Parts: sequence; structure tokens; C-alpha cells
Amino acid sequence: MSLSRSLPLVRRVLGILLAAVAVILALAVLVPALLGYQRYVITSGSMTGAYDRGSLVFDRVVPTASLRAGDVITFRPPGHPAFVTHRIASVQTVRGQRVFTTKGDANRAADAWGPIALGSAKQARVAFHLPYLGYGIATLSQRPVRMLVIGVPALLIALAALAGLWRDSSPEPRAPHAA
Repeated sequence: MSLSRSLPLVRRVLGILLAAVAVILALAVLVPALLGYQRYVITSGSMTGAYDRGSLVFDRVVPTASLRAGDVITFRPPGHPAFVTHRIASVQTVRGQRVFTTKGDANRAADAWGPIALGSAKQARVAFHLPYLGYGIATLSQRPVRMLVIGVPALLIALAALAGLWRDSSPEPRAPHAA
């Protein structure tokens, strides 16, 4: 097969691959967001076994009163800079207020911040997860990667458009005259 014949095939395959990636991202990120789910990337190994590092978890906001031991929640512990996704180890009532002890499944002991009161009437509880898809989301949060993901296809489209213009502007080949 000649190079000129294989280029359209390569373009079709690349187009199909890009479309497949776009569909997967839409299904994994946009659709759950439209259905009211929040997404978080698991960045540590504390929940290994249930949710490995790099997994993408989707949380549904539920009434705090509905939380039970065994539920996995995503919250910001007191004095902690980032969100944490851990399992509720126990629920107790202290001075009329529900407090939660949390623990990562891979951790030996309960979380060091101790029992906490989730100061809101609503709380994010994990509904489902997609293993390892979080690596892609985390990678896209870096500016140089976003520039490549957007810039390279834009550059290829621009080059293809310029090549098409160049090809269209070249003079038509003329048939030789019979003498």
C-alpha cells in the first residue's frame, strides 16, 4: 500500500481513537457531574483495597444524619489542607452531637484527628469509583499537559488546513497535447 493511500486510513484510525477518548471522558466525568455527583481523585494509598491510588471516586451528597459506620466519605479534616476519602469506623453521640471516627482501610489505626463533627447537614458519601482514571484527571490538572492536549491537536488541524489550501491552490496538471 502506498503512503498516499495509507494516510486517509491513519487519519480515520486517529479520529476514531480521539472520538473514543472523548466519549470515555464525557461518560466518566461530565455525565456523573450532570447527575449530581462530585468527583475526587484518590492521591494516597490509605484506601488501598477499596480504592487504589489514582482511582476516581464519585460522591453523592447525602444528609449527615444518614451516615453509618462503614460508609466511605470525602471530607476536609480539621487543620488538614486537602480533602480525604476514608471509611467511617464509628459514629457516637457526644453532648448531643454526632461525631465520626474515620480510618483509611489500609491504615492500622484510626485517623489522628480523632472523632470529628461534620459541621454541615449534608456530606459527600462515595457512591462508586472508576479505578485508575484519576491519573488522567490529575495529569490534566497540570498546565503543560493541558497545553499539549489542546495545542497538539490544534496544530495538527491547522497544518492539515494549510496543506489542503496549498493543495487546492496548486495549478491543475495539464494533459499533454497530441501532435
